[in-house]
Amino acid sequence: MRSLTRLAMVAVSMMVLITAVAAAADQTPIRIGIIYRYSGGGPPMGKSLDAAIAAYQALHGDSVAGRKIEFIKRDDGGVAPDVARRLAQELIVGEKVDALYGLLFTPNAIAVGSVSTAAKIPVFVTNAATSELLPPNPYMVRFSLTETQVAAPLAVWAAKNGIKTVYSIYLDYGAGHEAAEAFKTAFTANGGKIVGEIAAPLTTETYVPYAQRIKDAKPDAVFAMVGPVNGGQGWVKAYQDVGLAAAGIKFLATNDLTTGWNLPLLGDAAVGIVSASNYTSSFDTPANRTFVKAYQTAFGSAFQPDFEAVAAYDAVDAIYRVVKAQDGKLDPDKTLALLRGMKFDSPRGPFYIDPQTRGAVQNIYIFRTDKINGANVNVKIATLPMIKENGQP
Repeated sequence: MRSLTRLAMVAVSMMVLITAVAAAADQTPIRIGIIYRYSGGGPPMGKSLDAAIAAYQALHGDSVAGRKIEFIKRDDGGVAPDVARRLAQELIVGEKVDALYGLLFTPNAIAVGSVSTAAKIPVFVTNAATSELLPPNPYMVRFSLTETQVAAPLAVWAAKNGIKTVYSIYLDYGAGHEAAEAFKTAFTANGGKIVGEIAAPLTTETYVPYAQRIKDAKPDAVFAMVGPVNGGQGWVKAYQDVGLAAAGIKFLATNDLTTGWNLPLLGDAAVGIVSASNYTSSFDTPANRTFVKAYQTAFGSAFQPDFEAVAAYDAVDAIYRVVKAQDGKLDPDKTLALLRGMKFDSPRGPFYIDPQTRGAVQNIYIFRTDKINGANVNVKIATLPMIKENGQP
């Protein structure tokens, strides 16, 4: 009789275990909708985003707390707010996604913001770098940076390192104006002087006249927010050809010019550029070496991850953390509460989500581009610790 009782108890235990395993297997995936640029001209940003996701899942698996994490991709094709808004609606209503992720361009992110707010859908922003984005969109959290966050520390560094006068050139759109204004505010507050400014159209084909005007003004340095996609290479060429380098005018730039994929395209003209960013792939830390190896396995060894790729990687990390903390769920309000104040070590260094602004707080590094073993490399020359999105410590 006792043997029969024990056998019955074992049988019941086995049935409970089988039922639990089956229930876990039957759970639907956590679905994350991606809105990003996969087509159109310029660098392969969509492929880089995918490589960052693949790198994280190669290291940590594709499931957390018994739920598979599934990404559903949509291509916005570039700056297209109406397209981004429609894609967000389709992902939320048609695909029943639990969260949105990506967003390369601020106009697209702003358009998605109204949709996410109405639907109470968390949005993990991996780029979209203008400061106006987060305040009106309570379900958005940014894992990248703002233009102010890199331009203001660069200005502080310049003023404290013997640069007294600067001429600014920037692209005539929201991000360009934000970068230039942040640089001017911080530079003048630290005793520097802006001797001239040029807002260059996005369609600029030659920068030679602008470079000549700057050379004639004889500043100590030029601050450039010209971007690699919309003329960055043309500006760098004009800087050299017109003779600004030969005249001793130093070259300060935002991080979009000195990304790992753009540096080889700039050639020897990149040597000497001083830029500010939250990341470079050459960081010699265990976390970064692991990330770079997994990223290059997914993308290809010829391509180095940049600040957008590390933001994409960290945003996946945050998704896994909030799902685990909710025992396999992704409730919108609980997710936002968990994200506010979240801290972790990233390949970029220490990382923190400001509980008030939902923005990234992180180290900003000053880099000088040098030629090392025949390749352009960003070499860290200074660290400004834990800078907020408003450019302040």
